[in-house]
Amino acid sequence: MLAEPVRHSGAMTSILWLRRDLRRRDLPALLAAADDGPVLPVFILDDGLLAESDVRTAGLVRALHGAMDAYDGGLVIRRGDPAAVLPELVRASGATSVHISAEPHPYGRLRDQRVRDALDVPLVATGSPYAVGPGTLTTQQGRPYSVFTPFSRAWRAHGWPTPAPEPRGLRLAAAESLPLPEVPVIDVDLPDVSERAALERWDEFRHRLDDYATARDRADLDGTSRMSVHLKFGTIHPRTLLADLDPERESHGRYLLELGWREFYADVTWHRPESVEQDLRTLPLDYDDPATDPATAALLRAWQEGRTGYPFVDAGMRQLLATGWMHNRVRMVVASFLTKDLHIWWPHGARWFMRHLVDGDPASNSHGWQWVAGTGTDASPYFRVFNPVAQGQRFDPVGDYVRRWVPELRDVPGKGVHEPWNLPGGGVPGYPAPVVDHAEERLEALRRYEAARAAKGGN
Repeated sequence: MLAEPVRHSGAMTSILWLRRDLRRRDLPALLAAADDGPVLPVFILDDGLLAESDVRTAGLVRALHGAMDAYDGGLVIRRGDPAAVLPELVRASGATSVHISAEPHPYGRLRDQRVRDALDVPLVATGSPYAVGPGTLTTQQGRPYSVFTPFSRAWRAHGWPTPAPEPRGLRLAAAESLPLPEVPVIDVDLPDVSERAALERWDEFRHRLDDYATARDRADLDGTSRMSVHLKFGTIHPRTLLADLDPERESHGRYLLELGWREFYADVTWHRPESVEQDLRTLPLDYDDPATDPATAALLRAWQEGRTGYPFVDAGMRQLLATGWMHNRVRMVVASFLTKDLHIWWPHGARWFMRHLVDGDPASNSHGWQWVAGTGTDASPYFRVFNPVAQGQRFDPVGDYVRRWVPELRDVPGKGVHEPWNLPGGGVPGYPAPVVDHAEERLEALRRYEAARAAKGGN
């Protein structure tokens, strides 16, 4: 299937194996590969990852189309197990090395080790999808950071490189390729996922970044950068964003901290890879199990489908299903509702998010859920129970977000949309009554947390 390898007066071909770095700018691994001679950029469709989510597969295919353009049509597509595909590609192309961005997540680390063991040439890792590579920072005692604030201080003090330049005179090696896959047909309104779209969105957003500190929590406004999907697929690198920030300006500093949370969760996952699926801090909480209790299973389905009777929660869940994305403030509210109003263990929600989020990232997703659930990195979270009505009134003050995503409530004016049960007649036809009483379930959640803390010895 391969064309003849490109030869350039003694220069040796290198393979650039792209994964979560589907771009050409600010890519240290590309620089390292280009130092050896012509570069053969490759992406391998891994069925183990494609099966996780139709939404992310659609996002990935869009990103691949963008990467094909970025590499002037020279991106080589293969499909299969990378540990089998890459050695074959090395032999056929005469490549003397394979270059990658280091992958810190558990699946990627195991995959890369299998590839390294299978290759007869070096697998060279340069850079990562993070400003500071996960596992780099430790406390003065040499231990991993477990709380965000001290990590963020160390992260900022450590610093990061400026964006990497593009290689001068980059030469691309040629090989036949599988055709780019078609974007899967799904009933989800996904954004453009490409390097060009990422740079355009960032350029537009950074010119209104001064409003970020006040607008970022407003679900009814376009107050966030929407860069999470581009960071997920690597169509932009966090270094590129950080280079445009002035930490002395309030909103810039706030945005920098949000990037820091992404770095922190990746670092925690590096040291504790099992925490993607398990509690970081073991707490013997009494959860209700949808696998064994039909009533709990029905509550879980109502949450998944946006039919809880709490408009702010339902708007977020329907936004997720319609767009593959949800506002971060709303993510916290719906996570609190599942874990503390419905008393369902957080992995049930985290898995639903990973199935439907186009920006689904195992580290950020699982640890964001645990921060809300009270089993993660926060020092004393057991008493934090988000009130879904108060959160809606505060962060969707006139109800536009709810009316957009919950069509049954589009004729309800003003902030009254957050409490439709108080309307004349006791509700809105076609919209469900609340599945639980929040005030009662908040007390029940606190009771369960206090019992669990007592069982653990008060810690």
